[in-house]
Amino acid sequence: MKQMAAGQIVAETLLAMADALEGRVKAESFKIGLTLLPNEVGVSELLDGAVAAARSNPLLEPVLIGPEMTELDKTDAGIITHIKTGSAANSIHQAMEQLLQNREIDAAVTMHYNFPLGTATVGRVTTPGRGREIFLATTTGTSATDRVQALVKNALAGLTCARACGIARPRLGILNIEGARACERVLKSLKANGYSFEFARSVRADGGALMRGNDLLAGNCDVLLCDSLTGNILMKVLSAFTTGGKYEAQGCGYGPGLGATFERLVLIISRASGAPVVAGALRYAAELLAGKVLAVYRRELEQAQKAGLTELLTAAKGEKEVAVSPPAAKAVSAEIGGVDILELETAVRCLWQAGIYAASGMGCTGPVILVASGDKEQARNILKQEGYL
Repeated sequence: MKQMAAGQIVAETLLAMADALEGRVKAESFKIGLTLLPNEVGVSELLDGAVAAARSNPLLEPVLIGPEMTELDKTDAGIITHIKTGSAANSIHQAMEQLLQNREIDAAVTMHYNFPLGTATVGRVTTPGRGREIFLATTTGTSATDRVQALVKNALAGLTCARACGIARPRLGILNIEGARACERVLKSLKANGYSFEFARSVRADGGALMRGNDLLAGNCDVLLCDSLTGNILMKVLSAFTTGGKYEAQGCGYGPGLGATFERLVLIISRASGAPVVAGALRYAAELLAGKVLAVYRRELEQAQKAGLTELLTAAKGEKEVAVSPPAAKAVSAEIGGVDILELETAVRCLWQAGIYAASGMGCTGPVILVASGDKEQARNILKQEGYL
């Protein structure tokens, strides 16, 4: 009797565990729309990507949105839902928007989506050097019309996606492009004021948070910060570098649009995205949903605001050029690096105002200010004091 009672208890416990697991699975499953828009690699690639994503994650429920597909009858379509629409792109997108509005799907993966100003996407791709995954912030959309402001906001979006996908302390690297130095100063101020994140360090000998091409190939940071046009090019190259450019075979696509006024989870792929990228984008969406990415983004914005985000961005945008004539010319042989290219001429005029002759130049690692060797120390101190270094 005791044995039977014990066996019954075990059986009941197992049943209870199974019921609890079934309830958990139902509660945590995610319906993710995929629009069947015409592309350059064949709509069947979208179906193959959806099937691959569903097979790899039982909590992921792809919902195809678009016209009839004869290919759907030839696969294990039981794991995929199909919402039938007309074949026109606008009818497919309208159906997607309606499904999102009605909460019949939790997120959507699509192409050709017009995000509002202030919203930009964070891509995700594996780099070729060491096979490390990075978040590219950003790849489409526009965070702000001012370049430095946009880069800072892109950083918040990139850190958000990394955190939502399980990276507790993401390392942020800033691609060495126009506006990088000014953006770095704002981010350093945010960090000093209590906004928590880590800077990555370049693999190059001089180190620092500015990333070169070497760092991109090595995947030397968790989040690589850049403007959307640059990020878009990088994503295309990294996604299709093994296929000759016509077929994107690597990564998770161009990612979700994040912005202060955008409250939906819409991820972007391109017309050249093949099945592996489609599957990656769907899995990326599921991870973001599980990590409550929109709530994380609101939290990141709140923490950055507490650290003085608005004031720092206003100060960065409000810098004005100094109108002043140059002092008497000198032979310039000493270089001062570290000034952002967008501020190079303003920094030169700042030194002129202090009575130091200076000129701008371009070294192998980026823009430089050229001064006489005897003026270098004083010039560097002035540039530091004025916030250019």
